[in-house]
Amino acid sequence: MSIALASLRSHPRGRTLGRAGIVGAATAAAMLLFAGPALAHITVSPTSVPAGSTTVLTFHVPNEESKADTVKVDIQIPTDHPIAQFLVQPVPGWTFTVKTVTLAKPLVTDDGSFSQAVSEVIWTGGKILPGQFQSFTISADPMPTGESQVVFKAIQTYSDGDVVRWIDLPQAGQPDPAHPAPVVTLTTATAPVATGHTGAAPTTTAASGTGTDGLSRVLGIAGLVVGLLALLLALMLTMRNRRPVEAAGVRASTPTPAARAEAASEQPSDRVLAGTKTSAKQGQAGAGRKAPAGGSQTRRQG
Repeated sequence: MSIALASLRSHPRGRTLGRAGIVGAATAAAMLLFAGPALAHITVSPTSVPAGSTTVLTFHVPNEESKADTVKVDIQIPTDHPIAQFLVQPVPGWTFTVKTVTLAKPLVTDDGSFSQAVSEVIWTGGKILPGQFQSFTISADPMPTGESQVVFKAIQTYSDGDVVRWIDLPQAGQPDPAHPAPVVTLTTATAPVATGHTGAAPTTTAASGTGTDGLSRVLGIAGLVVGLLALLLALMLTMRNRRPVEAAGVRASTPTPAARAEAASEQPSDRVLAGTKTSAKQGQAGAGRKAPAGGSQTRRQG
């Protein structure tokens, strides 16, 4: 019986591990399939910031080509709701150019009145090789108020002359555009944070610090989710396959009807045998007690 139980326990465990491996691999493939197109777009992080705040924005630019390098990245800043001051973080191997426009109405902030605003930030001189991406970081002060979002249209130029324009916006009832523009949603307005800069011209000096790597964070979270799903599935299959094995063990240990009948037939004979031995002992004890009594009576008569 022990051999049969060992065999029953070994097979479900093997099937459990096999199923868990298959489902885990399928889950990972599905996540990469859905994540792939999103990671191929130019994106910005964070995607939501308070209106009127000073914000560090990082644009993640992937290379979608297999035989050409990205050699130019142009981020366009909307001027219908302008941003007064920009700080640009240097990127090793790249140089940047900031273009400005004169505003019809000066923009007044806590740092003063600005008659010009940044309209474009252009990075050139470097390369993004196939299969790689590069992050470009800026600081915007302050983010616009009275708007629900800010659209940063981007233009990506390749070494073979190909130009990709990331300028499309989603439309209600329509499929997602092939080249969506990076969008930052503006939440409840807050008071602008004073930076100490004054003057009429926008600031274009480099900001300190490093940009966040949103792409790496997304990949890390996706890998963690895949691992947790595979572990959960393995536990569920293990519990499900353990129940038939335990039931088989209980059935194997339960006495059969023949065994119960045999046990029942043996118990009465044991009780009879025990009663016989007890009666014999009682007879011998009684005989021993009566003999001395008779002898004493004989001696008194004499």
